[in-house]
Amino acid sequence: MKKKISIIFISFFLSSFVHQVAHTKNLYFEKGKKLFDNKKYIDSKFYFEKDIVFNPKSENSYLYLAKIFNREEKNNLEENNLNTVLLLNPKNEEAIYLLAILNIKRSNFSKANELILTMASVCKKMCNTDSELKEKLNSAQKSK
Repeated sequence: MKKKISIIFISFFLSSFVHQVAHTKNLYFEKGKKLFDNKKYIDSKFYFEKDIVFNPKSENSYLYLAKIFNREEKNNLEENNLNTVLLLNPKNEEAIYLLAILNIKRSNFSKANELILTMASVCKKMCNTDSELKEKLNSAQKSK
């Protein structure tokens, strides 16, 4: 009888703990997004990184970190985070778009063109950006 009660108690405790940890994980991203929306990028970066510690597959945290690194003009870190987003979700349109823009900026036109083609094949929400990306690519190629 004592064994059953202790098993029930341990199960209840572990269940509560797991629920609390899962809830805390989501709070880190939400807090980071609120700070990002309020243009507090340094503070938001801390929460996105913390979210990744608890949830290494948090594609949204990687995406927002890439946006922060874009603002800080840390192109390598931006690219690393965008590539991680695409590893987690190869159809993430926003990551494809941002990576294409980054490659145009770096004059890596073949990679940018490849990403534009990928965007065209996976787009659902951002289909109108296809022509914008092509224009930026053509403009950048002409100026080189």
